[in-house]
Amino acid sequence: MSVIVPAYNEAEKLPKTLKRFQEYLFQQAYSYEIIVVNDGARDNTADVVRNMERDIKNLRFIDRKKNMGKGYTVREGMLAAYGRIRLFADADNATDISHFDKMRPFFDKGFDAVICSRDPKDALGAKQAVAQAWWKRALGNMGNLYIQWMAVPGIWDTQCGFKAFRDYAAEKIFSATKINRWAFDVEVLALAKRFGYKIGIIPANWVNDPRSSVKFMAYFHTLWEVFKIRRLLNKLKI
Repeated sequence: MSVIVPAYNEAEKLPKTLKRFQEYLFQQAYSYEIIVVNDGARDNTADVVRNMERDIKNLRFIDRKKNMGKGYTVREGMLAAYGRIRLFADADNATDISHFDKMRPFFDKGFDAVICSRDPKDALGAKQAVAQAWWKRALGNMGNLYIQWMAVPGIWDTQCGFKAFRDYAAEKIFSATKINRWAFDVEVLALAKRFGYKIGIIPANWVNDPRSSVKFMAYFHTLWEVFKIRRLLNKLKI
């Protein structure tokens, strides 16, 4: 199994998250690797990860100096991974790594991808430990209706940063992605559906950091990228 962690200015959060990942994965019967991909961080993310390489088994570090966006960063990690199952998870561990326990039965049943959702309309029991600001909830709800109409019908939360794929699905999907920033999750799920992959959804217990760095305008950039995804899908010959 491969766990990919995109990192941009995450020096403060990574030590706790990587130790938690190691604690969980070390107890499993399968082999694993943890891949941290530096997205041109301006803080000392690189120093923190290199120091932890001595203590954490199978920790790999891709140290890119230029910021290219989360979509580019996850793609880079997914295509560099060796695992038969490849999971990407956010650096703050807002969706705890133990959620993978609920994903495994889906893979055992033949699913090609399994995602976490924070919306109970996707999976009963999904919840957010810390309520988001009202404007984030409002924009998120309106944005999701647009996303479903344009690209990913039937999924109410496309943006939760905890998604896993079989190796063949990860290779095919991420090799085809073009979106480098906020809406990459939408493109990934749209391609998974277009390629005919079977997608499972589990409920997230999302313990988010109220100091989130997502800015107001990021929502509008995401919607613009969704429009570009629709155009890319229209050009895709499958």
